[in-house]
Amino acid sequence: MGKKYVYRFSEGNREMRELLGGKGANLAEMTRAGLPVPPGFTITTEACNAYHEMGKVLPEGLMEEVDTALTLLEKEIGKEFGNAENPLLVSVRSGAAFSMPGMMDTILNLGLNDETVEGLAKLTGNPRFAYDSYRRFIQMFSDVVLGLDEYLFEEVIRNRKEAKGVKHDPDLKASDWQEVIYQFKEIVEKEIKKPFPQDPAEQLRLAIQAVFDSWNNQRAIVYRKIHKISDSLGTAVNIQSMVFGNMGNDSGTGVAFTRNPSTGEKELYGEFLINAQGEDVVAGIRTPQPISKLKELLPGVYRQFEEISHQLERHYQDMQDIEFTVERGKLFILQTRNGKRTAQAAVKIAVHMVHEGLITKENALLRVDPDQLNQLLHRRVDDRQALQVLVKGLPASPGAATGKVVFDADEAEEMAKQGMKVILVRPETTPEDIHGIVASQAVVTSRGGMTSHAAVVARGMGKPCIAGCEEMKIDLNKKEFQVGSIVVKQGEIISVDGGAGNVMLGEVPLIDPVLSDEFSELLGWADQYRTLGVRANADTPVDARKSREFGAEGIGLCRTEHMFLAPDRVPVVQEMILAETMEERQKALSKLLPMQQGDFYEILKEMAGLPVTIRLLDPPLHEFLPNLEDLLLEVDRLRRAPETDKILLREKEDLLRKVKSMHEMNPMLGLRGCRLGIMHPEIYAMQVEAIFNAAFQLKEEGIPTEPEIMLPLVGHVNELSLLRKMVDETYARVKEKHVGEIRYTVGTMIEIPRAALTADQIAREADFFSFGTNDLTQTTFGFSRDDAEGKFLQYYLDHKVLPENPFIVLDREGVGKLVETGVKLGRSVKDGLKTGICGEHGGEKSSIEFCHLTQLNYVSCSPYRVPLARLAAAQAALRHGAAKEALKESVVH
Repeated sequence: MGKKYVYRFSEGNREMRELLGGKGANLAEMTRAGLPVPPGFTITTEACNAYHEMGKVLPEGLMEEVDTALTLLEKEIGKEFGNAENPLLVSVRSGAAFSMPGMMDTILNLGLNDETVEGLAKLTGNPRFAYDSYRRFIQMFSDVVLGLDEYLFEEVIRNRKEAKGVKHDPDLKASDWQEVIYQFKEIVEKEIKKPFPQDPAEQLRLAIQAVFDSWNNQRAIVYRKIHKISDSLGTAVNIQSMVFGNMGNDSGTGVAFTRNPSTGEKELYGEFLINAQGEDVVAGIRTPQPISKLKELLPGVYRQFEEISHQLERHYQDMQDIEFTVERGKLFILQTRNGKRTAQAAVKIAVHMVHEGLITKENALLRVDPDQLNQLLHRRVDDRQALQVLVKGLPASPGAATGKVVFDADEAEEMAKQGMKVILVRPETTPEDIHGIVASQAVVTSRGGMTSHAAVVARGMGKPCIAGCEEMKIDLNKKEFQVGSIVVKQGEIISVDGGAGNVMLGEVPLIDPVLSDEFSELLGWADQYRTLGVRANADTPVDARKSREFGAEGIGLCRTEHMFLAPDRVPVVQEMILAETMEERQKALSKLLPMQQGDFYEILKEMAGLPVTIRLLDPPLHEFLPNLEDLLLEVDRLRRAPETDKILLREKEDLLRKVKSMHEMNPMLGLRGCRLGIMHPEIYAMQVEAIFNAAFQLKEEGIPTEPEIMLPLVGHVNELSLLRKMVDETYARVKEKHVGEIRYTVGTMIEIPRAALTADQIAREADFFSFGTNDLTQTTFGFSRDDAEGKFLQYYLDHKVLPENPFIVLDREGVGKLVETGVKLGRSVKDGLKTGICGEHGGEKSSIEFCHLTQLNYVSCSPYRVPLARLAAAQAALRHGAAKEALKESVVH
């Protein structure tokens, strides 16, 4: 016996989702539960996959199974498919395992032809209804199966209504629809060079093939890619006996949610139309009425629908999205599925269902997608408004903002001081632009990717950022950017939606975030289940405070280079870098010491005893100096000018010489990180002294501290050994001036493959490892992050060369293997070695799951991703290990 491709609704259940698709499994489940579901059958997803594997040929035996199922359906209904006297009509719908907009649209009234339409008219005593149903079928079938433009048919109807002087479809008579049908058939014959198919069996075969074909249409492919749905699942086909909502004023059709999908309130939410079929509700041709109105028009039906809604919600233990039809006062449920909802509604519904006893806390935690929480923590665009998108880039940091365009960081800061809201627009940003990013409402760059400088810094600050807007041509000299024929000048207002990657002209209405009690309650439950610690990447007291508000248990990465970029500090930093003698350098460092001490004092005070991992200076020194190309142009301009200031020229030439001497072919792999600390130990010694001075100052004030000093870019144990000695010697020197001891630890950031592979050696000198997965990904793949995202990475993702962007989702097979190796080797030497990650992966749910499985102690991410990380860590604990067993026992049946 061959593979079974067809299941009657009475044969399936909701556990057969992969085989019958979500729609088919739910129709089967509702049938078994005794709900008023029009009977039918489902063709499996396996049939779809076989059809595509065989080069778009229906698998052998499929149509015979369909004929058998049709015969059983005919007996159950008491009508016959294709019988002119008593015709059985069916609807045909696609239905994949996951709800997927973009799949084939529904076909209603299949089985109608020139003969059966007359039988339907006699049977119902309603010719207008019969011919209206037939024209709908021709219109839908021609659009969905034959691929003809719907406009051709709509034009015929519009002309007929104009000729008859009526506004709405229901106002047309049977004779009008007969004329429309005649014209429809003429259109089909003209366009496809053969008559509209009259044989119901042929109609059904063509419709089944159309559903299968729709699995690979462009809309469906794009949707699957965005939502990471496998291309190999296939779609099922649901064939269901028709019920009619257009048989008069005691009939109708509608769609309703068991709760409000926008707010999560417990109320029936939806709309319906009297004397209409399903597509009328979504087509927008007539204005539907709110579901509450059904109570007045058909009170008995409303009461029954309300009871069924409660029954379905209890059965599926989730908010349901229900399609229904009323035929001559009798209610039929056509479909139910878990309803799509906003982040706000997802949280409220999950928490309320726990309080109602419908689900457990564990189920509630698994039900909310951590990525959705981003919507709740940032301002967002009011999506009820019509929006005109000017250009689209990468959604690098969520949130929304409106402000005046500005192209220079200094000007952004100046305009912000004057009380203006500005949006910084640059080809890309560098550490020198930090003060402009701080001053701006949002950042837009024409180059760079999701982990570019602008993206990482903006995410850390909770500001919206759109990167890689390649269609945006920026002219910094003219202070304008151009998209197509539209030019936007400095001072003009734009709006950005960082979550969608959209840049819009003018001001758009924004909605402020409101964190509900349910949000706090859900995260409180998450903390009960997660085993991973969650820290924040924070470089300022403001970030530290925000981190604690969002539930961070410490700081996993404090990037000290960000502290050097304030406008009043850059000259001192440059003085330190350009010093030609140790005496000159120490003079500059003595100015930086109190500044750094103040920074560390404030941050350690904010965290009050929680661990703070402070990374010593990491980037190459040239990043703090003027750009080499800009400097070359400036010197050239001064040399050519007829009346040049000779002193200024000499200063600029001297600066150019020093910048040239520090120029590196590949600075990210050059003199940076611990190499800089070894070549210039006085710089690291100043930072360490500032940390210990701040810690002792707080100790004297009775405030506990836990500084963790992190040495970046270590590749060999000898590097760490040298620098650890310097840290300990500095502590001994500072301690002499104070009473008591400070508890501190010294560790390293593992971001070089060699460090991970020799982690047993490195662990002898380290108290902790923090995996810097951004750089570890770059060094493992040999990708320059910004170049990869700007040049070829999107192509790799589109053509499935890589399954995910490895800078967003941790590459478990390569980078992950290095992390696992590092943890295993490190703990083989030091059993209790503390390990965590501090790359942006620390705020991504799949990467957090990996960290849980690898038994890291914590993840660290930007402050605004801390709630997401808390939830994702709880979900990882619930899906794996002891918590998984607890979950099995706690499911509410």
